[in-house]
Amino acid sequence: MKKTRNFCIIAHIDHGKSTLADRMLEVTQTLSERDMEAQVLDSMDLEREKGITIKSHAIQMDYRHNGELYTLNLIDTPGHVDFSYEVSRAIASCEGALLVVDATQGIQAQTISNLYLAIEHDLEIIPVLNKIDVESAMVDVVRDQVVEMLGCKAEDVLLASGKTGQGVPEILDAICERIPAPSGDPEAPLQALIFDSVFNSFRGIIAYFKVENGCIHTGDKVKFMGTGKEYTADEVGVLKMKMVPKDCIPCGSVGYIISGIKTATEVKVGDTITHLERPCTEAIAGFEDVKPMLFAGMYPVSADQYEDLRASLEKFQLNDASLVFEPESSLALGFGFRCGFLGLLHMEIVQERLFREFGMDVITTVPNVSYKVLTTQGEMVEVHNPSGLPAPTLIDHIEEPYIRAQIISKSDFYGPIMKLCLDKRGTLKSEHYISADRVELTYEMPLSEIVFDFYDKLKSISKGYASFDYHITDYRLSRLVKLDILLNGESADALSTLIHQDHAYDFGRKICEKLKELIPRQQFDIAIQAAIGAKIIARETVKAVRKDVTAKCYGGDISRKRKLLEKQKQGKKRMRQIGTVEVPQSAFMAVLKIN
Repeated sequence: MKKTRNFCIIAHIDHGKSTLADRMLEVTQTLSERDMEAQVLDSMDLEREKGITIKSHAIQMDYRHNGELYTLNLIDTPGHVDFSYEVSRAIASCEGALLVVDATQGIQAQTISNLYLAIEHDLEIIPVLNKIDVESAMVDVVRDQVVEMLGCKAEDVLLASGKTGQGVPEILDAICERIPAPSGDPEAPLQALIFDSVFNSFRGIIAYFKVENGCIHTGDKVKFMGTGKEYTADEVGVLKMKMVPKDCIPCGSVGYIISGIKTATEVKVGDTITHLERPCTEAIAGFEDVKPMLFAGMYPVSADQYEDLRASLEKFQLNDASLVFEPESSLALGFGFRCGFLGLLHMEIVQERLFREFGMDVITTVPNVSYKVLTTQGEMVEVHNPSGLPAPTLIDHIEEPYIRAQIISKSDFYGPIMKLCLDKRGTLKSEHYISADRVELTYEMPLSEIVFDFYDKLKSISKGYASFDYHITDYRLSRLVKLDILLNGESADALSTLIHQDHAYDFGRKICEKLKELIPRQQFDIAIQAAIGAKIIARETVKAVRKDVTAKCYGGDISRKRKLLEKQKQGKKRMRQIGTVEVPQSAFMAVLKIN
């Protein structure tokens, strides 16, 4: 145990943490040069394309320091806010963290929020300035920012370059010297924290864990405390680039367990593994079920692919247990599923992976958050879908989730960012100047306001400089109304939304105008209306395509023309009663993009 070091890397997106991890693997010779490739720990194509880590990874390295061999366990974490629970469990498995800051960009919002998580868990922080080989690096300025934020000495901040490998041996030495060894009791009953799981089509679910107390052997009978399920440890081992089986994983070390588990929901991140015969008295604190924050309907493009979509989602869930789904049907789109996601990025990734890995092209409806509705009977109902809202006469009040948002930006964009947050019903809680030209703003605002396009707008008004991070705080009372879109008097349920009363009129008018452009003209007039309850608040009409029936009249009396036009009018009226309006998929996508 004395020679084991468990650490993670904390960084904002694109600050070079995966590249730095590559150099560490090279220096410790965990990988031969032949097997080396860029971002080797990001195993998914999607991760490489987007330059983000989606799934956390773990890898063990051996490093010789002062003539003694140390075992270093790197537990890589996703940097994005949607995966903050996974990050918190990975941080709970470590004794130290590398804080990687891009020397060309300085401190960003996600760095700070993950740093607070690490400090809460009493981790030893080693600050590292990355990308010092780049010409635009502001080493002294960014070093001062880090010193001010951490309260450390300037010489404690290590300088490195993930690209050239400069400074990497010094980082590995600092890990051995500064990060404490794990502090478990090898004689105590087994207590191991699951921080990640992956699905293997031959061997079932493989859980990654860190042994806090005791030790685990191959063939042990174990119990998962969160679910209460019992298994046999068919194989345990350590994680190099490939899995290496071992007889025993000692206290303080990181490993994997294979026990032939077939359903993803039985392995929950944050759960505790213990022995069946000699269980520990209590589970490791901090375990919670991952709650989806965003809900959207997913429908197959053609109705006969419904069963294929179900099979694809079930297989996908094995790889990603945080996706939840249940069947639902819509008048406009037929049969599909109501899916719960951790956030917008998670939703985008699920859609992309369904298409790539399973060849499923899906229509996604307008995403919305979950609301708490108190009925006049005093019941609290959770609503994930506007069509599931009780009748207006039965609603006492509606509560919506609120977030605390941290925005870090150059002070030049202070005004436009404040205006954007106020438009989104935000209230300013605090402002703090990190340096002379960088300001950190803390806002409280409803989650539903940032779901659509908040991040895109923030990036465009700040010319890409602002960084943004948020976490859910609580539910609060809100004046929300259900906005229905009617096509020819029929409600299009896939387009209905829950929206704040003050924004309903503008939003309804914009949707009507947008749909007028997108719905193709039919043989009859189509009325597009936005309604709150029985009150119509906006209307647009798609004019009918009509044949020129008076073309054959040359000269003659006007009554001949009128007779032909009247006959046509009657036909159009009859057609409208039996005609249905087809809404193209682009219309659903356009509603998401309404600014």
